[in-house]
Amino acid sequence: MPPPPKAEAPAAAAKNEPVALPAAAAPAPAAPRGLMAWLPAIVTVLLAPVATWATVEFVLLPRLQKKIAAPPSAEASAESAADAKGEKGKDGKKDVPSYEFQNQVVNLAGTMGTRFLKTNIYIAGADPNIKAIFDGAKPKLIDITQSVLSSLTLADIEEPGSKNVIRAKLVEAYNQALNKKVVAEVYLTDFVIQ
Repeated sequence: MPPPPKAEAPAAAAKNEPVALPAAAAPAPAAPRGLMAWLPAIVTVLLAPVATWATVEFVLLPRLQKKIAAPPSAEASAESAADAKGEKGKDGKKDVPSYEFQNQVVNLAGTMGTRFLKTNIYIAGADPNIKAIFDGAKPKLIDITQSVLSSLTLADIEEPGSKNVIRAKLVEAYNQALNKKVVAEVYLTDFVIQ
């Protein structure tokens, strides 16, 4: 009786002879080459701008137009009430009592007179009579302004948020000198260090 075929395969493997594979284990077909390989990239490059345009045109712009045409908010209602009372100026904006010190120049502390600060200071008032109050005490308030500014060092000015600190010091100094809350905000409209 002849030996079973299964016994021959281990013998062939032991002799390092090649073993035939079944037909079902054939290699996969080769990947497409040429234009077909680039087709997904080309489609993406062509469709991305079209998709962006469509999103802006049909989604974003209608939303923005809807927001612009939205009914006025509570803030806008308050402004219209102030307009009805006559609290707005000629240009349609609410009149805020203010005063301005222009071209304030001081030497910075610790620089031995070699560095200076030049600034314009716009003062928004909490009191509607700020112009008359500041005109009556102008020499005193200029002195206070120059004292606060000349006490600053170059390092003080270069720190982050230094302008906010300067504004707060000026508001406090003005209100303390006038013995009442006259100043609400201070704005530094020009700020040059030389």
